[in-house]
Amino acid sequence: MAKNSTIFVCSECGATSPRWLGRCPSCGKFNTLAEEVVTPEPQKTAAKKSVYSLPVAKPLKDIGYERYDRVSSGIDEFDNVLGGGIVSGSLILLGGDPGIGKSTILTQIAANLSKAHKVLYFSAEESCSQVKMRTERLKLECSDMLIMNGTCIDNLEAELDGVQYCVIDSIQAVYTDDLSSSSGSVGQVRECATKLMRLAKSRNITFFIIGHVTKEGALAGPKVLEHIMDTVLYFEGENQENYRILRSVKNRFGNVSEVGVFEMTGEGIIPVKDYSGIFLSESRGEEAGCTVTPARTGNRCMNVEIQTLITKSGFGQPRRMSLGVDYNKLTLLLAVLEKRCGMYFSSQDVYVNVMGGIKLNEPSTDLALCAALASSYLDRPIDRYTAVFGEVGLTGEVRAVQYAEKRVQECVKMGFKRVLLPAKNLKSVGKYADKISIVPILYLGTMIKNLFPKEG
Repeated sequence: MAKNSTIFVCSECGATSPRWLGRCPSCGKFNTLAEEVVTPEPQKTAAKKSVYSLPVAKPLKDIGYERYDRVSSGIDEFDNVLGGGIVSGSLILLGGDPGIGKSTILTQIAANLSKAHKVLYFSAEESCSQVKMRTERLKLECSDMLIMNGTCIDNLEAELDGVQYCVIDSIQAVYTDDLSSSSGSVGQVRECATKLMRLAKSRNITFFIIGHVTKEGALAGPKVLEHIMDTVLYFEGENQENYRILRSVKNRFGNVSEVGVFEMTGEGIIPVKDYSGIFLSESRGEEAGCTVTPARTGNRCMNVEIQTLITKSGFGQPRRMSLGVDYNKLTLLLAVLEKRCGMYFSSQDVYVNVMGGIKLNEPSTDLALCAALASSYLDRPIDRYTAVFGEVGLTGEVRAVQYAEKRVQECVKMGFKRVLLPAKNLKSVGKYADKISIVPILYLGTMIKNLFPKEG
């Protein structure tokens, strides 16, 4: 009989090593190798090997199309993030900080689906009574929803007869008897996810899987966990605030970078249709350092306010702090403003914040950030009905950006009166000239002159 062996598995990339190392040789992370006991599988005889049919290669012209039917979750914003609805037989991983509302939103979705489908809620962290209390607190009508409490994923397979949708809460709390390691270890998470994938594809069951995140905000467990999933969602927000942002970072059946906005209430999590109250402040236009930019997130555009604050530095090295904007991008644009526009920040502390906790990663927000920094530097406010977007180069040139038409359309929809955009995008937005004042910008200095004309 073969003896058990011990290996060390990296929790970040899943690489294995026969002995412990302080640094993973594959991904370079420190202190990520965890010990696991491996039980060798019994050798298969020739008769057993012949049972399994080998895959056969086919020409591309002989491959047929598979139709993916989508089902509504009952929450419009959640459907939009998924790309139009839930695809049958898919694996959806939902990650987020503790207490952010992962179990709450999936309980609501499970309750909505149970009205027309057979749904099983597999709770590994809460008792069945606790799940029922949550459904009563949320005032959900889901008397036909199945609830099961347990931690062994092997016991779940026998309860899946006729089940179309299943919620796993959570993947780090379940285990399989095939491995001797404890639940939450790298091997257990990987093996349980693999078993769920086989069940989903072979029996056409959709699994909603809750995953914990690390202190850095990444999903706990090996990266192979995300590779197995069809869709990976992140639920973000501060526990002290009522608003939550659902972000898609992987989607095999839709666009990535989709964003949904929700509000946490006493009756559950509800979608937010009007974003103006979240990403735009009521006092914009009254104080210097604020500007609005139409940011694209997935298939939609949302007007987001960028706030800046510049103060005299009390130290030899001025501070640069940014929330929602890349720090390196901020440093780069400050250098462009100094060189091309004569605004000197070498003795100033610079703080940048994006309203609502959203993250702006696209280059179209460069011009708006420069406008907010110039407003704070000159101590002159920008009109509240003015929006700005465009990419800024190191020479001070304002470059064209994608989806200019959709951005201007969003500004018109929100009642803005003026929009500053790259001159090269002027032709594509000409049809909105009678609805909003369009100001083409070719260089960064031109924007400064348009926003802050000389007084007198």
